[in-house]
Amino acid sequence: MVKIYSNYKGQVWIETVVYTLIAFAILGAILGFAKPKIEQIQDKSIIEQSIGMLESIDSIIEEIQTVQGNKREIELSIKKGSLNIDAPNDRIIFEIESSYTYSEPGITIKKGSINIDDEKIGKINKINATLNYARKYNITINNKDGSEVLTKSSATYKLFVSNNGKENSLTKINFEYS
Repeated sequence: MVKIYSNYKGQVWIETVVYTLIAFAILGAILGFAKPKIEQIQDKSIIEQSIGMLESIDSIIEEIQTVQGNKREIELSIKKGSLNIDAPNDRIIFEIESSYTYSEPGITIKKGSINIDDEKIGKINKINATLNYARKYNITINNKDGSEVLTKSSATYKLFVSNNGKENSLTKINFEYS
């Protein structure tokens, strides 16, 4: 009888290991399907928040453009992607690479004054949301006609937007950040 009991004890351990391996395999399969969908939903949320951030920047520029010397502060949180203040071309561009497809690749969507492009590169989508102020404002960064890229950060950026008067019949909008 002792031998039968010890054989039974070994069988219980083998069954436990087999069931545990089966459970891990099922969890791995579920995560394999669910993780990409979760990442797409997170990216969609980040893209929508970033478009909202561009809308906020645009509304502040519209507010301050009437009176020289006006200055406003914007707090920006960039969790993924980058914000490019392209002063030589008078544009502000938010760019993100994502597995989420925002729109049909190659077609520009206009949301207010923001143009949104989606370019497919393999399995990844490169999404650009652009505020184009060419022939409307003269954009500068730290009072210079250069470019600045704000990348993802755990800290919040403080962006100061000011109206520095007219230059060549265009209102000069200056960006400074800390």
